[in-house]
Amino acid sequence: MGTSERIILRPLGNPLPLGFLGLAVATAVVAAYNLDWLPSAEQHQVALVLMAFAFPLQGLGSIFCFLARDAPAGTGFGVQAVAWLTLGLLFLSGPPGGRSATVAAFLFMAAAAIVPPAASVGLSKIVPALVMTGTAARFFLTGLYEQFGAVGWAKAAGWEGVVLAGLALYAALAVDVSAALRRNLLPIGRHDRGITALRETPSEQSAELEREPGAREQL
Repeated sequence: MGTSERIILRPLGNPLPLGFLGLAVATAVVAAYNLDWLPSAEQHQVALVLMAFAFPLQGLGSIFCFLARDAPAGTGFGVQAVAWLTLGLLFLSGPPGGRSATVAAFLFMAAAAIVPPAASVGLSKIVPALVMTGTAARFFLTGLYEQFGAVGWAKAAGWEGVVLAGLALYAALAVDVSAALRRNLLPIGRHDRGITALRETPSEQSAELEREPGAREQL
């Protein structure tokens, strides 16, 4: 007699807002530091915020993105999570207000590492892709300041971080509202496979269940 296998997919809560909120707080705090809204003597406190808040939230978001079968989003959040942890450790070990060529080199490579998942996410969801692209730009600008020390680069990184924080908050709100109302009230720019993933299709399961994160093909 032949054997049959059954694959069971477990619906999940959408983890995207968790990652976006971790990013929003991290980039806002570092922006305040870049723009001298926080004194340079508080560099170590900034480091602790990155390590204790941003890293676990984005790390958890990354894990659940992979469990929900959205590898590009999971990769993007994972890179960001470890980048904030590493940056926090470097800030914690360095002198307040100091610059470092090592930090610059790390930020340049972290920015480059975010580009592939950002491009992949952009194939289906525009706003999350813009958030990831903005994060790459944010790391790159901060790296330029760490490398060359020009105040203009610090200010550019700071203001870009403020804009990025606002965009990340919008993305988190849009996804949360969509989950609460079961409809897309605030757009996140779904297209192509991003729309297909939410489309009802015949199945042994109910159409409503099939549209849940973790059951559909992507977030």
